[in-house]
Amino acid sequence: MRVLDALGHALGLAGSMTWQITWSLILGFTLSAVVQAVVRRSTVVRLLGTDRPAALVRASGFGAAASSCSYAAVALARSLFRKGASFTAAMVFEIASTNLVIELGIILALLISWQFTLAEFIGGPIMIVLVAVGFRLFLRARLIDAAREQADKGLAGVMEGHAAMDMSIASGGSFWRRLLSRDGYTSVSHIFVMEWAAVLRDVVIGLLIAGAVGAWVPDSFWQHLFLTSHPLAAQLWGPIIGPVISVLSFVCSIGNVPLAAVLWNGGISFGGVISFIFADLIIIPILIIYRKYYGTRMMLVVLGTFYATMVLAGYAVEFLFSGLGLVPAERTAKVAETGIQWNYTTVLNIIFLLLAAALLVRFFRTGGPAMMRMMGGGPDEHEHHAHPEHVHGIPESGR
Repeated sequence: MRVLDALGHALGLAGSMTWQITWSLILGFTLSAVVQAVVRRSTVVRLLGTDRPAALVRASGFGAAASSCSYAAVALARSLFRKGASFTAAMVFEIASTNLVIELGIILALLISWQFTLAEFIGGPIMIVLVAVGFRLFLRARLIDAAREQADKGLAGVMEGHAAMDMSIASGGSFWRRLLSRDGYTSVSHIFVMEWAAVLRDVVIGLLIAGAVGAWVPDSFWQHLFLTSHPLAAQLWGPIIGPVISVLSFVCSIGNVPLAAVLWNGGISFGGVISFIFADLIIIPILIIYRKYYGTRMMLVVLGTFYATMVLAGYAVEFLFSGLGLVPAERTAKVAETGIQWNYTTVLNIIFLLLAAALLVRFFRTGGPAMMRMMGGGPDEHEHHAHPEHVHGIPESGR
């Protein structure tokens, strides 16, 4: 019975986290599909095609507006990169999309305190600047070219043919006219489902492990790990160990705030909480996705750069807020298994689940399963089956 209770607790936490991020996952992957299907390459190149400050500011603004789960943000950043955005701009978009968003700030304020919300919105731009500087110093054009080739080639596994087939629409007119056309609807639905198929296993595994960590690791373990009996050492250690915990716990996006609350109550430093929250972009499932999207070498560069900048941003927040006397004196974060309640999350989940259902229906009605089977066979089989009636990846029946 104890084993069953423990499993039930872990699954309950995983389910609660899943419910919290469902709408943002659907939103992020829908936006990714829209970008790939409708946005003109020339527009992306014009707005985000360089790593100059103006382009990075635009990428930050677009990312904050997109407000995605980390998995969806990674997929959307790849879409922008394939459309012509610079690699730095795509990564800046990704950071802003998961860290400079309103819902994250609200949840931080509700579960822990408003100081963490303020720290997130100060630390996020610091990390963006550091990433831009790091890429400018250490990222070589040859590696970017190799990453773009990998991003264009496709994904490993059953979705190898996904990116090999261009599913964007060629019809003219404005953005909205193309998006609302039959071709646009079909293309978005196909890309939406295939993006999900490419990373769904990683998302599920990550949520299950996050639930197990939240349910089974006792507070005493965290107190020893965070050196709570040595205040200065704890301040220095927190931003270093915070991202490591995130990497190993597999916690995604907004879903990592409940675990951040657990860590704060357990004794991690203020800056350690912030660096932990930033590190949802380097958890193990997402590192695997980076490798699929950009290749092993670029994945390692992203990991090293992101980790270093997360630590530095954590230190900046730690000492800035300590100097201003803004670090909360009490560790009374709200940690509870909330489950499903009638609130804004439930309303948004209902709305976006209906959207996902509409896209799934369109996918099945326009030859999507047959196309997915074809893509699962790899590039050779894709080329063998790519008959003329498939215009821009959309079967004639769906046009």
